[in-house]
Amino acid sequence: MLSPYMSPIERVWFYTLRILCALVLLFLIVPVLVIVPLSFNSGSFLVYPLQGFSMRWYETLFSSADWMRSLKNSMLIAPAATALAMVFGTLAAIGLTRGEFRGKALVMTLLISPMVVPVVIVGVASYLFFAPLGMGNSYLSLILVHAVLGVPFVIITVSATLQGFNQNLVRAAASLGASPVTTFFRITLPLIAPGVISGALFAFATSFDEVVVTLFLAGPEQITLPRQMFSGIRENLSPTIAAAATLLIGFSIALLLTLEWLRGRAEKMRTQQPA
Repeated sequence: MLSPYMSPIERVWFYTLRILCALVLLFLIVPVLVIVPLSFNSGSFLVYPLQGFSMRWYETLFSSADWMRSLKNSMLIAPAATALAMVFGTLAAIGLTRGEFRGKALVMTLLISPMVVPVVIVGVASYLFFAPLGMGNSYLSLILVHAVLGVPFVIITVSATLQGFNQNLVRAAASLGASPVTTFFRITLPLIAPGVISGALFAFATSFDEVVVTLFLAGPEQITLPRQMFSGIRENLSPTIAAAATLLIGFSIALLLTLEWLRGRAEKMRTQQPA
């Protein structure tokens, strides 16, 4: 808020900073949003001005066997990879947060390294690992690698949630005779659930949007939706790609809104925990 005690220079900087932030936001979001009107264009080319309004490209998207196969593959691979990332990431976060051992920082660095290592390196390494095993063109290899890419997001979000976790609740449950497994499912997991779900959503988005690893590991039957879009851009630039991209934009917005709701819920639960 603009303070009445600001000097003229401070007022100028106040408005200048916000104008710059708005321009940067427009620079980032406008190239994405221009795709949306093109998906409703009646013409056969991705050009402005639009030639008319039509839903033909959405009809083409949902009636095409190739596009539907790629969508089904994405809806199979992404949830499976998310489930694995959520389980292993949560367990790793709990172990790293509560445990004290030599080399803890190194283990943490290794676990989150897929987040910073270039994806093309992960793709090449995955191909060289799975190809000799005869798993180069399989759903299992894609699910495992996508899960590895999603684990760092779960570890980071769950670890952040555990920083404000009240360990006295666990001690109280143990003093009342609850086993560690019961304590985890009845006490720990419900309280860290916002962090777990947030990490799972990030892992799902990462897997659903992944194309580089899929280029190395997917065969003709394992092509995902981003891989199909990539092939369409290279071989036949059709407005059907704009229709698919518009659906992905809407899906991403829904994920962001869900993450914001979970963040508010986690903050509310953290403030309501007894001291």
